[in-house]
Amino acid sequence: MPRPYFSRYVALGDSSTEGIDDPDGAGGYRGWSQRLAERIHALQGNLLYANLGVRGLTTVQVRERQLAPALALRPDLATVFCGTNDVTAPRFDAARVGADIEHMQRSLRAGGATVLSFTLPDLTPLMPLARLITPRIAALNAALAGASRRSGALLVDFAAYPVATDRRLWSDDRIHANSAGHARIAEALAHALDLPGSSTAWREPLSALPRRTALQVCAAEMRWARHHLLPWFGRSLMGRSLADGRSAKRPALAPL
Repeated sequence: MPRPYFSRYVALGDSSTEGIDDPDGAGGYRGWSQRLAERIHALQGNLLYANLGVRGLTTVQVRERQLAPALALRPDLATVFCGTNDVTAPRFDAARVGADIEHMQRSLRAGGATVLSFTLPDLTPLMPLARLITPRIAALNAALAGASRRSGALLVDFAAYPVATDRRLWSDDRIHANSAGHARIAEALAHALDLPGSSTAWREPLSALPRRTALQVCAAEMRWARHHLLPWFGRSLMGRSLADGRSAKRPALAPL
């Protein structure tokens, strides 16, 4: 039997960890977390995997709702990714977010887990309005880097690579990766773990895109605003969250 790399993998986070916009073909979502779990399973023939991700959660909510259950599962591998819902909230405290992430990383490390996190790229190439939160994303990434350095967690810096904002890797909402994007994230995490067969190919740019006309750009922005921006504003004004009434995707460790 091949040497086991990890036996118990627990993923903590929000909609990205849940796997949003990477359909699994059965009415649910696959996502980078499950793709990474599948990669490890294929290498060693077994792996127990739990996914505590819930869409819409802020970092403090991930800490409050997911850390204790994650520690109870005694993982030897954990991923912690959150912060997108913090940078888009009316108020943002990078120091608080960083402290919450560091606490989760330290707690999981103290339990014997290898811990992985990753940065969020500047979303301006995907949606011009994102320039309003560019300073927040930079502050989030700086907080993530500091937290990971102090806790000993591994950090994959997607923000350092232009391919991270190639629109062909993102879904129509421009907030979540599509299936190709989730596959790249999983490959980057596999490389950070130095898994056999992994490489730096995830950093490589895609072929050049044809330049769009001003009319095409305007039409795309209007579609995005109608289908994604306005509903988000509506939920925010009503004080509603996508997390309302939702539970963890895969709360218990189980074989793939």
